[in-house]
Amino acid sequence: MKNFTFRYGDGAVSVPLNEENILAELHGNRVPAVADIPAALKEAVEAPIDSLPLRDYVRPEDKVCLVVSDMSRFWMRQDKVIPPLLQYLYDACGQKPENIAILVANGTHDGGDEKDLRTLVTDAVYDAVRVVNHDCLADDLVCLGTTPHGTPVWVNPIAARADKVICLGACVHHVMAGFGGGRKSILPGISGMETIKHNHAFSLDPAALRSNPRIGNGKLVDNPLNDDMCEAAALMPSLFMINLVMNAEMQLAEIYAGHFLTSWQAACRAVDRIYRVPVPRKADAIIASCGGYPKDMSLYQGTKTIDNVESGLKMGGTLILIIEARDGGGPAEYFDWIKNLTDGTIEDRLRNHFTIPGYIFFLNCEQAQRYNILLLTDIPAEVVAPMGMKAFSNIDDLLAEADLEGKKLYVIENGSTVIPFVQEA
Repeated sequence: MKNFTFRYGDGAVSVPLNEENILAELHGNRVPAVADIPAALKEAVEAPIDSLPLRDYVRPEDKVCLVVSDMSRFWMRQDKVIPPLLQYLYDACGQKPENIAILVANGTHDGGDEKDLRTLVTDAVYDAVRVVNHDCLADDLVCLGTTPHGTPVWVNPIAARADKVICLGACVHHVMAGFGGGRKSILPGISGMETIKHNHAFSLDPAALRSNPRIGNGKLVDNPLNDDMCEAAALMPSLFMINLVMNAEMQLAEIYAGHFLTSWQAACRAVDRIYRVPVPRKADAIIASCGGYPKDMSLYQGTKTIDNVESGLKMGGTLILIIEARDGGGPAEYFDWIKNLTDGTIEDRLRNHFTIPGYIFFLNCEQAQRYNILLLTDIPAEVVAPMGMKAFSNIDDLLAEADLEGKKLYVIENGSTVIPFVQEA
């Protein structure tokens, strides 16, 4: 037996496993962290992809909107990038603090309080520059037009009326949009609820109650959700993108800047290179952690690990997910969908009143039908039982239920940075 350590919230849990049953310990491919973030940032924005250098793009008299991610993505540690970016805007572009607004791309999430905002941008930046939470339900949103997919694009007025918009985000795999980051800073990041719902409804198969087979982790080609997001971002004039890529240790590894689409596509290729890990075959079982807080703050956020690792698991296999979920399901409505699940109205509600938490809830139920999902979590067992998942507060009880004897398994200490794929023979 060997003890493996998995992050759990702000702490860790030790799990004893029989080494004879382990096919492999999977980690993202090793890529060194950026040693000098200001220097790497300067290099990226002065030699951008398919764009003018930032120093030529932003003029001293411009009103600039800097779009940044919210606390649910603080793992990208944008607090280490925002200060040197602001300093570059001052020094190289002649910008003044009063001409800059930082807009937090909350999407449908609730905006953070002052403490959260100071954490996101640092105290020094918060005290110098206006920092604003995006509200998808605000009554002053501006319509940029309609995408070819029929989505009316309502966005925050600060961005819509800025001379230049700079988006700062991290690129990762995404179960609906193929990859996160990039154009997602606009939709859903700073879009209105109507816009977000119309776009995210492409997650459902129009002909059956199931996820749309055209969406999925790493899928960009012919993904209607992604295509629509790209079309929405294209409606935003004067858009410059800065894309962060994290290594397997969740450290900043690469920065790509420039054109909103091609610079992000370069970041997507880097993410695949770092996170996709070849495996010889699918396993009988996988044990994985989300990587600790904030990755495991809720089921809504933490079950992205299931999206990542299920490609390495046999149908009907056992998935042990170590997820604290201190915030429970996440959005208040997440567990409200249990009523629709149990009374048979979930399709009607999803079709006619689509919400992102509702879809993620539905997706998690789909996954529980495909696999035996066991959670080590703070969530009570009776809460997730209707979804088909089993929850445990004690690792020994969970392992007894899992009955891993004779099962070949993969150990993934950080499931947020690993995408197993079976190599072709």
